[in-house]
Amino acid sequence: MEQKLKKLIENLRPGQDSLAKWVGGKMAVSAVPGSGKSHSLAVAGAITIARQKLNLQRQLIIVTYTRSAAASIKQKIESNLEYLGLPPIGFSVQTIHGLALHIATQHPELSQLNLNTNTLISPKSNHRIVRQTVDKWIKENPFIYQGLVEGIQGFDSEESEQMRRQDIIRTNVLPEFACTIISQAKSYGLTPEELNNYGNYIRDQYQSGYIASGLYQNYQTLMSESNFIDYDDMILGALKVLENQEARQMWQQKTFAVFEDEAQDSSPLQVELLEILATDHQNTTLEPNLVRVGDPNQAINSTFTTADPIYFDWFCDQCMNNNSLFTIAQAGRSSQVIMNAANKMLTLVNQKNLETISEKINLPFRHQYIEAVDKNDPQQNANPAPRGKGVEILQPANIYETVRLMGKKIEQLFATKKDQNNHNLAILIKDKNQAIFIFNHLQYLKEEYNLEVKIINDKTNLSYIPLEILQVLQFIDRPHSPEYFKNVLEILQQRELINLPNLGSIKPFPEKFLYPTEIDKKQNVEEKKARYILSTFLKAKLELVHYQIIPYVAMALGYNKTELATTHKLSERIEKEIVGRNSLKMKIYTLKSLINTESFENIDAMEDGQNNSDNIYTRCGQVTIMTMHKSKGLDWDYVFIPFLQEDNFPGVSFVSNNTKFLGDFNLTEVVKTQLRFLVHQDKFNSQINKYLSTTEAWKESEMLRKNESYRLLYVAMTRAKKLLWMSSAQKAPFNWAFFTDNNDISSLDKKNKNPCFLIEQL
Repeated sequence: MEQKLKKLIENLRPGQDSLAKWVGGKMAVSAVPGSGKSHSLAVAGAITIARQKLNLQRQLIIVTYTRSAAASIKQKIESNLEYLGLPPIGFSVQTIHGLALHIATQHPELSQLNLNTNTLISPKSNHRIVRQTVDKWIKENPFIYQGLVEGIQGFDSEESEQMRRQDIIRTNVLPEFACTIISQAKSYGLTPEELNNYGNYIRDQYQSGYIASGLYQNYQTLMSESNFIDYDDMILGALKVLENQEARQMWQQKTFAVFEDEAQDSSPLQVELLEILATDHQNTTLEPNLVRVGDPNQAINSTFTTADPIYFDWFCDQCMNNNSLFTIAQAGRSSQVIMNAANKMLTLVNQKNLETISEKINLPFRHQYIEAVDKNDPQQNANPAPRGKGVEILQPANIYETVRLMGKKIEQLFATKKDQNNHNLAILIKDKNQAIFIFNHLQYLKEEYNLEVKIINDKTNLSYIPLEILQVLQFIDRPHSPEYFKNVLEILQQRELINLPNLGSIKPFPEKFLYPTEIDKKQNVEEKKARYILSTFLKAKLELVHYQIIPYVAMALGYNKTELATTHKLSERIEKEIVGRNSLKMKIYTLKSLINTESFENIDAMEDGQNNSDNIYTRCGQVTIMTMHKSKGLDWDYVFIPFLQEDNFPGVSFVSNNTKFLGDFNLTEVVKTQLRFLVHQDKFNSQINKYLSTTEAWKESEMLRKNESYRLLYVAMTRAKKLLWMSSAQKAPFNWAFFTDNNDISSLDKKNKNPCFLIEQL
């Protein structure tokens, strides 16, 4: 056994082996992109299980942030345990929310969560709970609401302007404010009363702190009345369980240690949960057995989630003082010239920020260079030779010239069948509208060179399922509707269940298509097949019980097992909401509401215990177009990053003209930044000495957004193995959100765009 363990450790790189040598206490591991941190975490996990003789009663808990990552780590640990001749037990790999929910549901009387009675929701700003929260608050606080309507200047008794502002406050400003601030407060573990205490330090003319705590109180009340819970409630429920001494000791006794992956994306409350679990139940004065692995330089989620990279940075500094901070600096993913570009970027951005700030804690990047691996590294083709120059930086005249140059370069890279079979390529963008523009202009690659051009969008992650089910249910409910008839035919065509070459030529007369008479045009084989499927949908309404209709539709549409699992989850959710009100119309209403007001989370694709969803992103011979955020954790031989104009990177904050009566700032972002600033003081200094004015908070918010934008570009650059192609167009749309592609250069912004400062520096 010791020989096998030694061999596992010997195959790890410098830095990676620190994980395998861990024996107890706190440890931080800061790992550069492409350093194989998940691999080393899995090896360290297997070694810990073997040496500590962990079993079903005493386990290692490994936490990560997506189900696909959890499945991948689990498979690697099982493979290592098999090599060691050990059974696949003694460990558990879960997402943070999966772990929290498991703890909470084991003790429903303590957590006050019960999935038999509670419904999990992920509300957007237009969810009915959020709308009710806002409406209730406005009724209770008419004078403060009127202050918001007045804004920084009145409206001179103009009734139309007053009504416009009231509508914007009620339907836009306050719902966005509620969603963001409530989620942030929950991630800090604050009650409405505690948020109100912090609100005393948020001093502005709108009493924003009071507004925040009032909305939070109403939200919690309405959620409880509706038996709803959100994702933050899972963590809070688990912590309620662990407040009970008996329950806490039971969970601590079962847990030998906690390993956390992607630690830079944690929220404070999540870290608190892991620290409690990792604490020795017999001696709480000992350091928790907590190993946290992450990369602060890849923290790219804090602008739209409650993640806060400062906490992992702080944990790293704590561990550094105790000589338990380790760095995995070597990475075998990219060629040296690409690593040089990423390292140079890190230095340049930090230098630029040091010119305007006084504290190093606010720097976008932790000073941590990516290094090449040793010559005898076990990874095959580590630090591969570059293709051509390895890094190419261009400044085309306009965005149309940009896509033309990209197309020509792709033609060169995939000139032979061998290239197409052995190499992959991605175009990474910041804005979804840019993806559509590129996709439309590169379609010729499919026709002329047989290269698949694929946008990775919401359809890729199964969020199209609720919409497809809704459209079929609408047809079943009203089969005489030409619109619903057309929608369901398009779904059958897209899913290749029918093949009607001239779908658009079918006249929108559902009755004639479904029930043709002798004098109607004789139907061909494909039309008869379509009529048969549509008829079975209508029979289902008559012959099946209500809870079987959605699963039947999924089967009839030929869904694979992942899609079926997601549909089953969707059906359960709907049935829970309409209990006692069962009807097809109620199903449709509930499904519409869910699509419009929530982020429905699909079930990840699992096949034979493995997650193969990465294949659709990294397929050879495919031009993959996706956002930079989605690219994290993936890599390609060739990576293209276009449109690096200054107004895109780092970009500028946009304040809608509709809300400028409140001031030249975004009220939600200002209060979010003020609350963050106050909580940090409380956490790190145990007292609050100062607060940010509105102007200071908006400036701080801008800085945090720019820092994250630079980290996002760093993530995109470090996805490339052999070629990194970057460009900045001189002529581009004034705003991509409102851009119409008509192949007309004169429709672009009249002013030349400045390139991101990194383009010229690199």
